[in-house]
Formats: sequence, structure tokens, C-alpha cells
Amino acid sequence: MKKFLFLILTAVFILGACGGFQIGDSESSNSSEEDNASGDTEGSDAEGSNGEKVTLDFWSFWGSEQRRPVIDKIIEDFNSSQDEIEVQHTYVPWGDIWTKNLAAIAAGDPPDVIINDINTVKLRAQEGQMEPITEFVDSDVESRFYDQMTEATMYEDEMYALPFNTDTQILFYNKDLFEEAGLDPEDPPSTWAEAEEYAAQLDVEEGGSYERIGFYPLIGSGTDVWMMNALGENYISPDGDVKIDTEPVHDTFNWILEQKNKYGENTITSINSQFENAQQDPFMAGNIGMMVQNANYYVQLRDFGQDMDFGVAPLPEKEEGNGHTSWGGGFVAEIPKGAKDPEASYKFIEFLTNHDSQLYWAENNFDLVAHEEAGSSAAESDEFSEAGQEVYSLMVENMDNTLLTPQPLVAPDFASTVNPTFESIISGNTTVEAGLEKAQSDLERIVENNR
Repeated sequence: MKKFLFLILTAVFILGACGGFQIGDSESSNSSEEDNASGDTEGSDAEGSNGEKVTLDFWSFWGSEQRRPVIDKIIEDFNSSQDEIEVQHTYVPWGDIWTKNLAAIAAGDPPDVIINDINTVKLRAQEGQMEPITEFVDSDVESRFYDQMTEATMYEDEMYALPFNTDTQILFYNKDLFEEAGLDPEDPPSTWAEAEEYAAQLDVEEGGSYERIGFYPLIGSGTDVWMMNALGENYISPDGDVKIDTEPVHDTFNWILEQKNKYGENTITSINSQFENAQQDPFMAGNIGMMVQNANYYVQLRDFGQDMDFGVAPLPEKEEGNGHTSWGGGFVAEIPKGAKDPEASYKFIEFLTNHDSQLYWAENNFDLVAHEEAGSSAAESDEFSEAGQEVYSLMVENMDNTLLTPQPLVAPDFASTVNPTFESIISGNTTVEAGLEKAQSDLERIVENNR
């Protein structure tokens, strides 16, 4: 019973931890669209009736009208490709899937394959919640993926999952507003200083209040992303080295607060509230000139932007030469501990992540896939418009700037520990100096206690 409770609590923690560096917004938003929200469990853990064909139960949270037909077509293709394994798809809602998985593992009746968070693979491996797959993975398969994604699946020299998809944060800007302000619409800002200069030209101020703001760093992104942009790495390393009370991070908060003080709390609150309705999106409405978003935001522009003329670019860098560092999350296909036939499960996840399956997923969901070559193929796909090809190409190119943030084993709850302090700094209740000193100390204490 103690083991069972521990697993459940771990799942709750993992779901909660997603609030720091956010997992892809597309998944979060899609969860609200999921059909059949009560979950259907058409899967089976039993072997086929002929006693020869293995039946696999595959759990995912892809139940929306957009995603479910795509994954079901990939499963159908796998089932038709051979006569030894039959995969059945079980949809489990986003808010339940990982907790139910841990309960199933504890009960000795886990699914055979599940889609799970990439940034917590090492934690699950450490806790013995997954089957290692190293013995099945050859060099051709291992080399399919972006290096940072492969690294995130490794624990103590064993590979525990195959990457499926990822995302990245980029700059969106309104080309029409650029022209109106006398800016070159083909020359987006490259540094924080240029972003400030461009913003000043894009701002529209009437009677002491802003009718349009050029750029505010925290609309569409978080302090953690800009800290990473300034540092060129996460503020805590996998080994527990903490870099919060440092000059680049001080510069980050001071820069953000300068922009906030210019526009004022009421203006920023008003702009943020407009994002609650996609059809009143303030970027599409021309109330913001530039903003950072997950690249999948393109889908909203495509569907609701009414032919808006926009451009995309990497995140501005702190200063020239510092690097356009961005952040990404993603998901993996993995085999839960106790699955009845790990080799058969592996054959399915290998199929899920091959070139053709990944290209099909990318073309039909506009999702950045983990397979590098499939992503490059998608960027040139005729399934996308010219604007879609431009955005997808930048998504692929931006993976050179994109870091994942696997949760350090010595401080798995690092984000929930320091985020309240970061929020207190931005709200003006704590000075930058005092807040960063406290956050550094708090995180170092956790690391020391866990070593």
C-alpha cells in the first residue's frame, strides 16, 4: 500500500510540475477539446483469441476531433504492416492519464505503451516505473531524433523511451504594424535592445494610456524562458548547480520590470485578459506589435487570423553573440514497468516514431515531431500553405536554439519552489536583489538535502 500511495503522489507531482516550464500549450488546449471525455477503454491486455497474435493496449490523451483520427490511422497502418501484433487504442483524458498509469503499474496491470512527458523521463526511470529499451534500440533509430530529446530519455546509460514530439518558443510580429511604424517588416529585432527600440515605435499612447503596446516580454512567455535566454542554459543544471543570483538573471528581471513600468499593470492585465477568447486575440486585433509564443500558435493565426500578415523569428538575444536560446517540451512513447511483452511494445513505438508516421502526424497536426528528417520533410510539405511552411521551417531551425529542461533528480520540484519568489519580484512585492538571493538560497538548500 505504501508503494501504491508513493506512485500516486509522484504522478500528482509530475502533473503539477508542468506549471513551471510549460509543456506544449497545444496539448493543454487540446485537452479541453477532447471528445469522449469520460474515456473509452477499448484496449485489452489479453493475447489474441488465436493464441499467437499479441494484443497491446496503447494509452494516449489524444481524443480530440483533430488528433484522434491521426493516431488511429497510424495504429491501423501498424496493424496492417504485420500479423504478429494488434494494437488497440485507449483514450484517457489529459488530467487522468499519468495518475491512472501509476495506479495500473502498482496493480500489476499496466498498459503496454503510453505517451508521457519527456522532461520527467529520468524521474520515472529512477523510480522504476518504466521498462528500459536499450537492448532493442539500434543506432539508426537512436540517431532519428534531436540530440537534446534523446538525452532526455537516458538514465544511467540506459534508454527508456523514444521521443515523439516537441515544441519551441519563437517571436511573432505584425508586418502591417511594422510598415505603419516605419520599420522594415523583413527585419525583426535580434536583441533585447532592438526589441525595446522597435516597441517604442510600435507603441500607440493616447491621453496617458496605451492603445497599442509594441512588446512586453511576459505576454506569451515566462520569466523562466527569458532567464534561460540570458544564461544560455537552465538556471539549475542536472547536477544541481544553481545560477539564479547571477548577473544575467539580475539583468533579465530588471529588463522585464522596465518594460512593465513603462506600460503599467492595468494595461498588461487588460491585454492578457483578451487572450481568453481566441477570436478576440489582442495580437490578431493589432493591439500588440510583437510577442513570444509557442510556435504552434500559428494554428490559431491560420484559423482565426483572417489572412493577417505576420512574420516569425527566433527569440531576441540578450545582446549580440549571447545566443537566441529558447525552450521546448514534448512527449515520448514509453513502456510502463510490468508490461507483458516489452519487445512487442517496442516494435510499436519504433513504428510510431519512424519517418512516415512522424511526417503524417506533422502534416495533419502542425506539430513539431521528434524525427529530424520527418520534420524537415514537413517543412516543405504541400499540405501546408506558404505561411505554414515558413513557420514550420523556423520551428525546425530553432531546435538548434531550443533547450529542454529535464527535471533534476536532486531537485525535481525546483520550479514550484522558486516560481512564487519570481512572481513576487514581478509584482513589485520583492526587490530583484532580495528575491534572487532568496530563490538561490531556497534551491541550494533543496539540492543539498536531496544529495
